[in-house]
Amino acid sequence: MLFVDDASPDGTADVIRAQDDPRVGLLERSGKLGLASAYVDGFRLALSQGHERILQMDADLSHAPSDTLRLLDEDADLVLGSRYVERGGTQNWPLSRRLLSRFGSAYARAVLGLEQRDVTGGFKAWRRKTLARVLEQPVSSEGYAFQVEMTWRALQLGASVVEVPILFTERRLGASKMSPQIALEACWRLPLLRLK
Repeated sequence: MLFVDDASPDGTADVIRAQDDPRVGLLERSGKLGLASAYVDGFRLALSQGHERILQMDADLSHAPSDTLRLLDEDADLVLGSRYVERGGTQNWPLSRRLLSRFGSAYARAVLGLEQRDVTGGFKAWRRKTLARVLEQPVSSEGYAFQVEMTWRALQLGASVVEVPILFTERRLGASKMSPQIALEACWRLPLLRLK
């Protein structure tokens, strides 16, 4: 397991450093450098260590660790943990957040012509070769548009992509990083992806 920490004030890095387990790694970054760059730095480190399957998930337990094997058991280049397929869903989200999330995925599907139901989520299992090819070009998005861009790129490369139902549970502590600026970025960034 690799944790990427952007100088979080919640003590996450201290807890991880206290683990005496070589299977638990910590990538510490100097400050809030952004969601996309945190993922990319973590991905590049995982790829450099030779892992064949790379699973990304939130560390706040919104993504259930018990679901990881279901994603890894799928025979696909990219597996999406999906809130919006049968038996998937969200728990403890206010109506405004549910509507924003569903609209975001619907908007991305419409603009990019995608069939996948949940393209804004961050619970994914990658095959090494697919992720490496996706990262050959610099990522243009920040925020949650990054999740859409990564799936879009995989599909453009001909990757097989499947969805597995998950239940996303709102974190008990802390606050979501979703903001109007992040939503607005997705609105203009996704048409640019389509034009490329």
